[in-house]
Amino acid sequence: MATNAKTSSLRALFIALDFIVISTVAYTLITDGWPFRKEVLTPWMVTTLLDFYINIVPVAIWIFCNESSWVLSGLWIILLLCLGSMVSCTYILLQLFKCSPHDSNKEPIYRFLPNQNVRNTNQSQFSAIVVGRIVFVILGCLMVAALIYTSITDGSPFRKELLTPWMIALLIDFYVNIAILSLWIAHKETTWMSTVVWILILVFLGSAATCVYVVLQLFKLSPDDPFDRIFTKPESNPSQVSKC
Repeated sequence: MATNAKTSSLRALFIALDFIVISTVAYTLITDGWPFRKEVLTPWMVTTLLDFYINIVPVAIWIFCNESSWVLSGLWIILLLCLGSMVSCTYILLQLFKCSPHDSNKEPIYRFLPNQNVRNTNQSQFSAIVVGRIVFVILGCLMVAALIYTSITDGSPFRKELLTPWMIALLIDFYVNIAILSLWIAHKETTWMSTVVWILILVFLGSAATCVYVVLQLFKLSPDDPFDRIFTKPESNPSQVSKC
């Protein structure tokens, strides 16, 4: 009963988030026109876009791990890159609605954990974990460098003239994605204190903090582990992480 209540709550949450993003984008299109205009792409807008896209990399990896078909995963990732967090919310909703409401023996989080289709083998010299560490370190450094450069060349981001309609829409999109990552952190962390601290760091520091968190989780894993183990708790038994 409690599990079904959690599932219903998550469905309601992601329906609300999806509605907020879609209505914001639709309203901004109607009132401010097409976003691909030179005057819209201010230095801080470009930096925020970079922040946003780095932040959706973990979501894209999760979708890739979750889908058994390369075609489907590629299609979802392309949609994610084009449409942002409305696609993330829609995808999660589809995973939540896939399972029968009578299936109450699983926590909701297990209903959209990876399908275990991405694996390393001991015979292979390729380690997705090591590559992931390198990639997220590079992405984190790139984001920090972009923030420093934009601060030096364009000044503080906390200026009224920077809050254009499309910047506001992008920030809403950005923080909806932060909400999705926060649910993953809440699942991963063992205490409420560490969960709250990490979520606050994400809210204030964005994708730089996301990269730090991902790298820390990857260093807790062995190079021979499957990459999708990053989405589960350390004590989780992979054989128990099953789909409905």
